[in-house]
Amino acid sequence: MKALLFSGQGAQKVGMGKSLYDNSPIAKEFYDRAENTLGFEFKKICFEGPESVLTETRVCQPALYVQGYVIAEILKSMGKLDGLKAALGLSLGELTAYAFAGVWDFETGLKIVAERGRLMQVACDATKGGMAAVVGGTIEDVRKLCAAYDIDVANMNCPGQIVISGDYNKVNEAAANAKSYGSFKLVKPLVVAGAYHSRLMEPARAAFEKFLAPIEFKAPKLTVFTNTTGKEINDPAAMKAALVKQVVSSVLWEDCLRGAVALGCTDFYECGPGAVLAGMMKRTDANAKVTSISEFAEFPA
Repeated sequence: MKALLFSGQGAQKVGMGKSLYDNSPIAKEFYDRAENTLGFEFKKICFEGPESVLTETRVCQPALYVQGYVIAEILKSMGKLDGLKAALGLSLGELTAYAFAGVWDFETGLKIVAERGRLMQVACDATKGGMAAVVGGTIEDVRKLCAAYDIDVANMNCPGQIVISGDYNKVNEAAANAKSYGSFKLVKPLVVAGAYHSRLMEPARAAFEKFLAPIEFKAPKLTVFTNTTGKEINDPAAMKAALVKQVVSSVLWEDCLRGAVALGCTDFYECGPGAVLAGMMKRTDANAKVTSISEFAEFPA
């Protein structure tokens, strides 16, 4: 059985989507629709940059959503998704998975993603947040480190890779003194706009909850997972609540990946740039087959 993996923030790069737009009528249609919906030079920023603008949370989240959705639609049109069982995404990618699973239509999902990105950008601008990647050590040691410096566990990506998040200075102090709390191989501060999936995103969470309140969620047509628990989810009300919580809670990505494998999924398509998710999947389950697609030339024959 097959599953789709959708990229999260950080995977974006200048030029993303251009080869799709130039070679696929499907991609052209969705990128044109996206630009009409968003109301700014979306295609130009994706295809040409500058990187500083593409990296802004309000831009990169729609960019990743559209590219991931388009790749999945092209795969579907090629007949490559026969036997598709699940769709799952890392952080922002969870919203792309919901869109492809029919929880909402493309434009509704894009509006949700754009508002999520805008609210998170506002929260980033109002605080000085940071994140750091933790390689090695145990989750118990990471939790001790976070407790000592009053920061949060943001992502549990795969075995041996965890991300911490919080006040910029506290995260850097934690990184500098990490070896006192566990046998970490590396704790490296990341270049990010803010402290995602931490308590510093609370203003974004509260505003996002109000924004989502009147929007209809439908039951998914595929198996989907929530990052908040790493488990399957299908009740529309529960999905809405989980998406709100996800803004400030830990992303249990490794558990989502293991859940897809437990369903019987053996073949995965990574829809988005960088092949980051393929690496995480391989570290989680070495037997999984992952095909990463970002450019048009990467689609299987």
